[in-house]
Amino acid sequence: MNPTIEKFGYPHTLIKEHEHWLVLLRPAQVTLGSLVLAAKSDATAFGQLPAGAFAELSEVIVRIEKALKAFTHYERINYLMLMMVDPHVHFHVFPRYSEPRNWKRLELRDAGWPAPPRLDTAVALDTELTAELASELALIFR
Repeated sequence: MNPTIEKFGYPHTLIKEHEHWLVLLRPAQVTLGSLVLAAKSDATAFGQLPAGAFAELSEVIVRIEKALKAFTHYERINYLMLMMVDPHVHFHVFPRYSEPRNWKRLELRDAGWPAPPRLDTAVALDTELTAELASELALIFR
C-alpha cells in the first residue's frame, strides 16, 4: 500500500476493499461519516490510474453514497481531490447536512454548510472510536 493510504490509518480504518480502491474511515471527521477513497496504485496523478480503476470507480461511488445515505441521511455529498500534502490519488468524501448528526457520544456539525466543508473543524477520533465507527460502517457496506 502507498504511504497516503498508510497515513489514513490502513488497515485499522479499512471499511471496504475493492480491486483498485480502498474505502477508509477518515480519522479526523469533518462531518459524520467522513471517508477517504484511496486508489491502491502508486499513481500521483488521476490520469495515471489504470483503466480498470476508472471502470470500478462508478461502482465504488454508488456503494459509498448508498451506505452513507443510510448512515447519516446526508443532504449533499462532496468529493475533494486535493493531493497537496498526500500525493497519491485519493478523495476526501464528506456527507453534508444542515442539522447536526449524533453518533455514540459525539455531536458533529457541518460547520461549513452550505458553503465548502470546513476542514479546520474536524474532530479527531481516538483509537477506540475510530475502530467502532469503521466497524459500524463496514457492516453497512457489506
